[in-house]
Amino acid sequence: MGEEGSACSRGHRPSLAVKTSEGGSICLVCFCNLISCPNSPSVHVSYAISQIAQALGDPLFLHALRQFHAHFLVAPLVDSLSFRSDEEIGRQTIELIADLSAVDGAVARDFIARIADRLSSGELGLGRCHIFTLHCFGMLLDRHADEIPSNCIKVKEALVSNLVVGLHLPSEEIRGEILFVLYKLSIPHCADDDELFFRFCPRLLYLALEALLKTQNDVVRINCLALLTVLARKGHFKDPFDDDKMSNNGKSDNFTQAECSGESSLLSLFADAVKGPLLSSDTQVQIRTLDLIFHSLSPAIDFSRQIDALLEEDVADYVFEILRLAADNDPLLQACVRVLGLLATAEQAFRQRLAMGFTTLVRVLRHVAEIPFHPAQSQVLRLVLTAISNSPGVVSKSQVEDLSTIATGMFKRHSNGQIGMLRETFCTLCSTFGLLLETPSSRGIPNLPALAVEALRHAVLSSLNLPSRSDEQLLYALHFVKESYSYWLKNHETDPDVMEMREGLLELCENHILPSLHRFVEEVEEQDIVVGILEIFHLVLQQHDNQSANFASSLATSTLFHLAFGCLGLYPSVQMKERVYLLLGLVAERLLGCENGKFISETAIDLPSDPLDLLFLLGQKSSNDSRLICSQSAAFLILYMSSLYNERIADDKQILASMEQYLLVNSFNISNGLAGSLTLTQLVHLYSLSRVAGNEYQTPYCIEAEKILFRLMNRTNWDLFFPRIHKTAITWLFQQDGLTIPLSQQLLNSCRRYNRLHAIDRGSIDEMSEVHIIGELVTSGDNSAARLLVFLVKRLVELNQEDEATAVIDVMTAIINMFPFASNQFLLNGIGDSIHNVYHAADFSPRILLSCSLLFFNLLRSANPQLLSDQTAWLPITIKVIFLVKHVLFVSHKFSLPIRTNMFHLFLQLISFLSPTLAINKCNHEGHLIISILSLILYHSKNQALKEASTAIIFNSTLASSMHAVVQNACSRGPALMDHDEETSTGKTTLLVLFMCYFSLRRLVMNTPALSLDSCSWQDYLPTISTTSALKLPCINCQDICRIIYFGSSSMKLVASQYLLELLMKISEEKRSNPHEIKCSVEYLQSLIALLQGLVFYSDIRVAMNCALCLSMILGWENFGWNEKQAINKDKWCRVIVEELALLLGTPSLASKTFTNQHKPAVYIAAALLKSEPTPRWIKSVFDNACISVIINNLSAINISVEIVQLFRELARSGYLNQEHINRLHHVFQARFSTMEAQSELHSTRAPSRCINVSPIAFSLDSPA
Repeated sequence: MGEEGSACSRGHRPSLAVKTSEGGSICLVCFCNLISCPNSPSVHVSYAISQIAQALGDPLFLHALRQFHAHFLVAPLVDSLSFRSDEEIGRQTIELIADLSAVDGAVARDFIARIADRLSSGELGLGRCHIFTLHCFGMLLDRHADEIPSNCIKVKEALVSNLVVGLHLPSEEIRGEILFVLYKLSIPHCADDDELFFRFCPRLLYLALEALLKTQNDVVRINCLALLTVLARKGHFKDPFDDDKMSNNGKSDNFTQAECSGESSLLSLFADAVKGPLLSSDTQVQIRTLDLIFHSLSPAIDFSRQIDALLEEDVADYVFEILRLAADNDPLLQACVRVLGLLATAEQAFRQRLAMGFTTLVRVLRHVAEIPFHPAQSQVLRLVLTAISNSPGVVSKSQVEDLSTIATGMFKRHSNGQIGMLRETFCTLCSTFGLLLETPSSRGIPNLPALAVEALRHAVLSSLNLPSRSDEQLLYALHFVKESYSYWLKNHETDPDVMEMREGLLELCENHILPSLHRFVEEVEEQDIVVGILEIFHLVLQQHDNQSANFASSLATSTLFHLAFGCLGLYPSVQMKERVYLLLGLVAERLLGCENGKFISETAIDLPSDPLDLLFLLGQKSSNDSRLICSQSAAFLILYMSSLYNERIADDKQILASMEQYLLVNSFNISNGLAGSLTLTQLVHLYSLSRVAGNEYQTPYCIEAEKILFRLMNRTNWDLFFPRIHKTAITWLFQQDGLTIPLSQQLLNSCRRYNRLHAIDRGSIDEMSEVHIIGELVTSGDNSAARLLVFLVKRLVELNQEDEATAVIDVMTAIINMFPFASNQFLLNGIGDSIHNVYHAADFSPRILLSCSLLFFNLLRSANPQLLSDQTAWLPITIKVIFLVKHVLFVSHKFSLPIRTNMFHLFLQLISFLSPTLAINKCNHEGHLIISILSLILYHSKNQALKEASTAIIFNSTLASSMHAVVQNACSRGPALMDHDEETSTGKTTLLVLFMCYFSLRRLVMNTPALSLDSCSWQDYLPTISTTSALKLPCINCQDICRIIYFGSSSMKLVASQYLLELLMKISEEKRSNPHEIKCSVEYLQSLIALLQGLVFYSDIRVAMNCALCLSMILGWENFGWNEKQAINKDKWCRVIVEELALLLGTPSLASKTFTNQHKPAVYIAAALLKSEPTPRWIKSVFDNACISVIINNLSAINISVEIVQLFRELARSGYLNQEHINRLHHVFQARFSTMEAQSELHSTRAPSRCINVSPIAFSLDSPA
């Protein structure tokens, strides 16, 4: 340093002295001389360099140096670097060069050029100076790579040559520096650079790999790997890996074949060299090594020999070990997977190693599956797929379960939008799961079927619905569906866990794939997806079971035929045509239950793609051309099936014309049996539908063709209902007068089939559908179905064909059960005469008589009473019934009627069968049926129907005695009667007898000339002080009915209480007109009142209401004697009931419930007590002002009932209400009236005797097996 404004002590020019901000200056000449002199003391050199480095931080010094002396220090510094071996000076010099280069790019280029010239001019040695020079050169190349022009290094070939020669030096450090410089130089700046390194490549590769093999320094390894990776990316490994080409490429660098002959081949050297870095503890070294392997095996070249060499040297094992230890290191994991993907191309050589590393792959897959769009997902899946494909036995059961769980999770998250998935990953995952199901280990895993169905569901849904879906994804998802279904086919018979898998597959096909098929046909240009879906449907339908039939039905109801011909029009290929017709054939087989679908399958190639061409095919004369006949049968089947599901693939006029043309030219095929009976069924079906449609549009038709069709129907053996028929078509047929004989035969065939199968399994679906169709025809009444069925019964009975007649009767019974209104149609067509004929026949077995009785029962249960009264066959019952019944008692209880009689005797014969069975209390199902029939006859007499028949039943003393025996038997059981409900034989018999007695009683109280009430003494029903008279009518006295009410089950209590109510109503009426004729003991009256009081709050509100009405009726009897009045006044339970009523009505928390039901029975008792004379004195204390006020406060517009109104009416009449009560009630009633007007509902007060409506039959009667 010198003073400002003066030269240095050496006398150098002041212009070469750069001033500093502190007032001093630095002489650059002195500095250059100092560092350039080899003899300069190291201390001085080090101090000078540090001063220059420190001065660079001075803006004034830096500006002057950069503007006037930028390149002045370049040469001295390079010279100093090249001959000084001092470590500290070398470091300082490199740092100063770096600082100066950072200041000015031109200076950096000057440094690079001078160092390059220095390295090119002489050989490298082992001195430290060479290391410093190389390190500085590498540093400059690294930092200023983008600023180096192509001509900066003038003798690059000599430079590279010296550097390659320097790789022979034994110093590991200097080789590392050389490798780094070569790496930087190998990065191309122009096309000539690639050519330059290509000339040195064989020798350079060998030396670099040798250095990599020998070094243990990770820094040297990284530099070496970087250089080799760049060379590999440029494709320089292609020729050198071929030993035969090494010598040819080594001419330019004197790397002769002789030099290489004693060495190992480059492939072996490469395999050995990468092992060390792969075992390095530095992750970056491992990643760079894997990158080198990957790029050296570029798919752009034939790398099979390299892969074989690597596999022979066990490099794959090293990679799998790194992968196993990689844990969650994604860069290392990706590098390993990428290399393994290339090694996997050598299938045979890599198979064993891939199997050994399969466990590692499963663990890695579990990790990458959780990360959206992980780069290694697809490659890991491909490796897993390759391993399973090459070695299916390598997968254990636990691994199958793990892989299926992982795959299911990936599909689920992808479908829900939680994670994304590359298209390649999705496709590979579908293939992997599908292949997983084929492995031997997949059998016997309990949750695998469920996982497969869930994965399949999400895979298909994501393929169908996600916006990012592609056709390729959908194709792989469909393939996955086929693989899953194949898995079910192979294992469902042996593995119970697989059984339920098919339901999920069918649900997926039916609810998701099938609805999307229409969209694909409109949107997808290629046919592959549509063909794939049709193949799946074909696979599903190959099973012969109900699930396949249901799926076929779903297909047919989703406009399958329009879709099928749409596919044929959009994709006119042989593959699509064959696939469509094969599917239609299978659908026909599953839906129609026949093998005629094979006509479609076998003639798929011959069938046209246009529906109009199908119709034209039918108009061709087939003669003896069997192939044309089969094609026509297939065309009929397609048209027939489409019409069943209301699809019109052609115009009705065209179909009618084709049917007529077929009849005119090919009818002999049907008559001669060439076309088959099913073809006639389909022809009839299609012709009928076309005629109906033609009638709507007044389309002309060919009369001759129709005559031919009717003639074929009369002469040919065919089946109208097999397999199915459209309702419109069959209705038209039954409206044709010329088809009575063939349609009667068809009905008979259907009845036979129903009867035969019903005896086995209670009727199959098909047969029940046939009966349902016939029932609809009968109910509609606009056709001859009902008339033909009645005619069949009559005719078959005349011909003594019992089995056929039974079959028809059973079908008629089934029809009435389905359509109760059908009974009216049967009655209108004379079913009564037919039933009369059945009972009139002497040789029929009990079975037909039982079937006829069931029909009789259902007719009575469902028919309109007016039709019964108009039928003369039901009426001829005379006074001879009593005389005949005494002589028609059976020893055996079998249901047979040997006496020839008219319809009048039908009831006598029923009674004669019933009486002995009731007498011994062993009534079976037939007996229950007859009781029900007699009860229904009595029930209909209420509507002025069957009056004479009901009269004969009532005055039959034998029947009355038998019924009394049943009642006495029930009463004798005492408390045990509670256990005999309607589920037991005794309970059912007793209950039915109670019903019959109830309807008999109702018939007795009817004021009709047919009954002589003088024969009925109502006093007989009440016990008196003297003896009790024996009843001669089928009714029950009051004492027995009370026992049944007390001990019987809930159902018995209900019917018996209704009976008692009806009886007491009649007795009350008699007591009012003849008060002295009806007498009852005080003790019995007290017991009757006590019984009724105990049931006022019974759980069944109907029983409670009946008992309350009975009790109120007794309390309202006038002309009581002194003893009776005392018994009532002293009874305390009536007060308890009234007090409980007041409590219920006055409790606000219970008002909403008690106002609806519980209070009603007690209200009638309270009202009766208020009416009685004299009124009990304790009532005043119960209904005081406070109590009445509370009750009124609880009233609202929504909880007022008829019973409440009746109670307050009696309270008002008895003077219990004051003016305030009346005013408040008025407001409540007005609110109720307003609510009724707003709701437009009109309610009327019902009479007490009509409060409960008991049905004629309390429970259903099962038909016999």
